[in-house]
Amino acid sequence: MEEHVLVMPTTLLHELGYFNGFQTDVNRYWQAISDPNNLSFRPRSAMEQDPSFKQLIPYVLLFSTDADGVESVFVYTRGTGQGEARLHRKRSVGIGGHISQGDEVAGDPYEQGMRRELDEEVEISASYSGTCVGLINDDDSEVGRVHLGIVHRFDLEAPAVRPRETDLVDAGFVRLDQVLGELDQFETWSSICLRHLFSDRLAD
Repeated sequence: MEEHVLVMPTTLLHELGYFNGFQTDVNRYWQAISDPNNLSFRPRSAMEQDPSFKQLIPYVLLFSTDADGVESVFVYTRGTGQGEARLHRKRSVGIGGHISQGDEVAGDPYEQGMRRELDEEVEISASYSGTCVGLINDDDSEVGRVHLGIVHRFDLEAPAVRPRETDLVDAGFVRLDQVLGELDQFETWSSICLRHLFSDRLAD
C-alpha cells in the first residue's frame, strides 16, 4: 500500500501569516499546525505534486560544543538511495523526513514520526537537549512548494553520532565556522537554516 503522509492545507499558512524562507516565531504557528483538526494523511505521490498542501517535515540539526567552546554540527551528503531524488548528492545538516500514517498509532504522530526518522537515520549515543527553533517555507523550489520544515536544534553533550543508513555519506561533525564558509555546497533548507540561525557569524 502507498505511504500516506501528514499534511496541512497551504491556505492555513497564509491565514497564520505567510512567509518565504525562515520564521523564528514558532509559537505564532505551532498551535494551529499541530491541531489534528487542521491535519490529514494523504497519499505521498499525490502530495509531492500538489502545492495546495504542505507536507510536515521535522528537520533536526545536531550540535556539539567542545571544552574550548568550539561548536560543531553534524553534516552528511545525501546518497542516491534516499527517497527524495531531487536532493541526491546534496550536503545537509538536517535529519528527518515525512510523518507517516503508521506514526499515528503510538500517540502524537508528529513526535513519534520525528523520533522514528532519527532512529532510522542515526544513532545518538550522547545525552542532549532539544528545542524547536523555527520553520522553513521555500516556495522558490519544486521541493519546497510542497513541504513545510519544522526545525529542531539538539545540543549534544558529546559528538557521539553515527549514521545507520548507508546513504548518509561522509557523515560526521564539522566545525560550524567551516560549514558557514561552505554554504553553497548545501541543500536549500540547510543553507536557509544556517544563514538565519547564524547570521551574526556570516561575512557581509
